[in-house]
Amino acid sequence: MLTYTIAELAREFDITARAIRFYEDHGLLSPSREGAGGRNRVYTARDRTRLKLTLRGKRLGLTLSEIKSIVDMYESPKDTVAQMNRFLAVLAHQRETLEQQRADIDMALAEVKAHEDECHRMLAQSAETA
Repeated sequence: MLTYTIAELAREFDITARAIRFYEDHGLLSPSREGAGGRNRVYTARDRTRLKLTLRGKRLGLTLSEIKSIVDMYESPKDTVAQMNRFLAVLAHQRETLEQQRADIDMALAEVKAHEDECHRMLAQSAETA
């Protein structure tokens, strides 16, 4: 069976070992332990896949609890329809959040532009009177 060390996964996914331990603390990964006192973590292909899915979920802006819920669904293929419906609900919520953030950013950019325009107008007016 193919296994990975924490350093190998950190290097492969360009993240820190601390991040991997953080995901482990949140139940997303569950490596076995080897060596004196169980000091060495040993990750399986399953852990590697879960890490990959976790990082993909983070890029989508999902919370760790949302990611764990989705990843855990695929551990037991009981009802694929329910799994897909849950995933669609999470994605719809994330889409709404991102669209609201985009609207907020557009509004903030418009305000910045208005202030810039006002500053340019005042500078031009000051140059004319000097």
